[in-house]
Amino acid sequence: MYAQAVSATPARIDPSRLAIGRGLERQTTTSLMAISSLQKKGPGETLFAEGDEADSVYEIVLGTVRLYKLLPDGRRLITGFLSAGKLLGLAPEGVCIYTAEAVTNVTLCRYKRTALERLMDEAPGFAKRLLSVASHELRAAQDQMLLLGRKTAAEKVASFLLMMAEGQGEEDADELDVPMTRNDIADYLGLTIETVCRVLSKLKQDKLIACESKSHIRICDRDRLEELASGETDTDL
Repeated sequence: MYAQAVSATPARIDPSRLAIGRGLERQTTTSLMAISSLQKKGPGETLFAEGDEADSVYEIVLGTVRLYKLLPDGRRLITGFLSAGKLLGLAPEGVCIYTAEAVTNVTLCRYKRTALERLMDEAPGFAKRLLSVASHELRAAQDQMLLLGRKTAAEKVASFLLMMAEGQGEEDADELDVPMTRNDIADYLGLTIETVCRVLSKLKQDKLIACESKSHIRICDRDRLEELASGETDTDL
């Protein structure tokens, strides 16, 4: 049985900070806030598990969540990392197709699915907003397929670092918070932890990055890192 929420209280958050409510009319935003609540999770706590009934949709307000599936042989495949502004729980068949687990302390805005569906019927603009979010999820899944299917180990790690930079919320951000473990990164990229550590060491040696700590990486040469991620640079890794 997975852990219960640390807290679940009526939402007290500026709706303009929520991606799900961005661009909506005031009346729709008010209705959205009325069906929402805040939840908190600590590192390692599970939000929902693969196979659970998908009775809620969540937006991450603060923190990082990892999504993963367990393969038949027990291996873990991490399918994504989500941070502030991202939605999860949009399961079309009503059943969760992955497990969502907190990497850091996480605050989420929770919406009951039945109430959310009623709001979609009442406010066409809201349905369009959710469709836009779902489209972004599809793009992320396609990017992950490319990452795992065609790239070398060095290209995968470089792409991951650039993805983290893009997710920081600032254009051309070079100071990266990397809260997940090296083992998490390996499971996400389909590599061994030894390979991930070896590639990071080589990138540091070549002065593409600097590792301030295990959870903080600085991009020193973005142009070269982008060339590596796109396969334009030969590497001996």
